[in-house]
Amino acid sequence: MNRFESAVIRPQTSALATNKVLKNTYILLSMTLLFSALMAGLSMTMTVSPGMAMFSSLGAMALIWLALPRTQNSTAGIFVVFAIAGLLGFGLGPMLSYYLAIPGGGRIVGTALGGTGLVFLGLSGYALTSKRDFSFMGGFLFAGLIVVLIAAVANIFLAMPVLQLTISGAIVMLMSGLILFDTSRIIHGGETNYIRATVGLYLNIYNLFVALLNLLSAFSGNR
Repeated sequence: MNRFESAVIRPQTSALATNKVLKNTYILLSMTLLFSALMAGLSMTMTVSPGMAMFSSLGAMALIWLALPRTQNSTAGIFVVFAIAGLLGFGLGPMLSYYLAIPGGGRIVGTALGGTGLVFLGLSGYALTSKRDFSFMGGFLFAGLIVVLIAAVANIFLAMPVLQLTISGAIVMLMSGLILFDTSRIIHGGETNYIRATVGLYLNIYNLFVALLNLLSAFSGNR
C-alpha cells in the first residue's frame, strides 16, 4: 500500500467510525428517552412521594458516577444507561403531577416538552450540518456549571424566587451549549463511546426540560 492509498483509507475509516458512534448514540438516546417517559408515567400513576422521587434521582446519580465508568465499554453499559434514564424519569413523576394539577399545567408541560425537542433537534441539526467544532466552548460551559451549582446550593438556604428563575434561565443556556458541544465532539472524534455520549446528551435534554418547566410556570404566574 502506497502513501496516497494509506492517506485516503485513514480518513474514510475515521469517518465510518464517527458515523457509527453517531448512529448508535441517537438510537440508544431515542430508546432511553422513551423508557424515561414510560417510567415518569408509571411514577405519576403510583403517586410517588417527592422523597421517593429524590431517592430515585440520587440513585441515578450514583450509577453515573460509580457504575457507568466501569461498564461503558461493555454491553452491561447499555443496561446501566436504561437504569439511569428509568430512575431519572421515575423521579420526574411528582413534579409532572404538580404541574399538571395547576391551572394551565397541561399547556406548560406540553410547551416545555415541545420546546426541549425543538432546541435539541435544532442545535444538533446545526452541529451536524455546519460541521463546526464547538470544543472551544468547553471551558466556558464547565465554569458556568460550577457557578450554577454554587448558586443552586446557596438558594436552598436563601429561597429567593428571582435567583431560582435566574438559575433556570442559566441552565437553559448551558444545556443548549452542551448539546452543541457534545454533538460536535462526536462528529469530530472527540467522543468515541456511544454509551457515554448517550448519557451526556440525555442529561442535557433532561435538565433543559426541567429548567423550561420552571421558567414557563413562573412566566404563567403560577409560581
